[in-house]
Amino acid sequence: MRLLSTIAVLAALGVTQISAGEPFPTRTVKLVVPGAGGSTTDIIARLIADRLSQNWGKPVVVENISSGGNLVGTTTVFRSAPDGYTLLVSPPGPITFNHLLYRDLAYNPREFVPVALLARVPNALVVKNDLPATNVKELIAHAKANPGKLSYGSQGVGSTAYLSAIQLETLGGVKMVHVPYRGAMPALNDVIAGHIDMFFDTLTTSVPMYRGAKVKILAVGSAERSRVIPEVPSMAESGFPGFRSVTWFAIVAPPGTPFTLVEKINRAVVEGLYRPEVKKRLQRMALEPVISTPADTEKFFTEETAFWEKVIRENKLKIE
Repeated sequence: MRLLSTIAVLAALGVTQISAGEPFPTRTVKLVVPGAGGSTTDIIARLIADRLSQNWGKPVVVENISSGGNLVGTTTVFRSAPDGYTLLVSPPGPITFNHLLYRDLAYNPREFVPVALLARVPNALVVKNDLPATNVKELIAHAKANPGKLSYGSQGVGSTAYLSAIQLETLGGVKMVHVPYRGAMPALNDVIAGHIDMFFDTLTTSVPMYRGAKVKILAVGSAERSRVIPEVPSMAESGFPGFRSVTWFAIVAPPGTPFTLVEKINRAVVEGLYRPEVKKRLQRMALEPVISTPADTEKFFTEETAFWEKVIRENKLKIE
């Protein structure tokens, strides 16, 4: 288990566990987002940073590192001192399955120390308005009738949107064209403009466009319908019971971060998530707050890695 591994690393290095009563923080804490500003990850990070700053009475700042996809920002935190002052706020890929995709990854996701889950949100199968399909079965039929012509966007190979489309191709027996983007909004904007056919986007950003009749949503990737758009069926209802596409966000610390310090940070994060104003803000973005311990977070990471590993290995996906 990751937490036991961390304790072993600390013992091997002769690092003393931080006392539960030792002050933290005494200076600015940095939350690194491995992506551009304005994304759902960035919005959540800034919401949590504000609450932590109020809780601790010390500045908590967000730093966006978008170069190199999500790899540079994630690697930066991985190589940071394990003192709690540099943390990573991340979507799934960088901390659970990137090591399954990249041959020469500069960090090992399994060595991050899980701190807390923050929120989760189903992905939606968003398609352009003039696509001749009103449900997933019609979409698959259209794709089969036009092999290799339908296009889907993503934030890049290895993103949840990309792997979700790969799932759909596999389960539906179709092939489509992948169009990578530097973020969710450019991809969604190109669906709206009709430049690409579809995109597995979070409900956070796609529902306003759906409500404004700028796109169609054929299904949601969670096991059940979403309370946000209850009129839209799940992928399971649409004939794909094994399909799952949910985006979530979590905080992790660099390898070797003492567990007593991780517990302190976790308690402060959880206190923030319990605040009514935080819960309301997340729910307005179609996000469900997640309350978890570090152990809960680690267990969840293990389950997510196993799920996506199956998709990655079945499709022989690798990034050079």
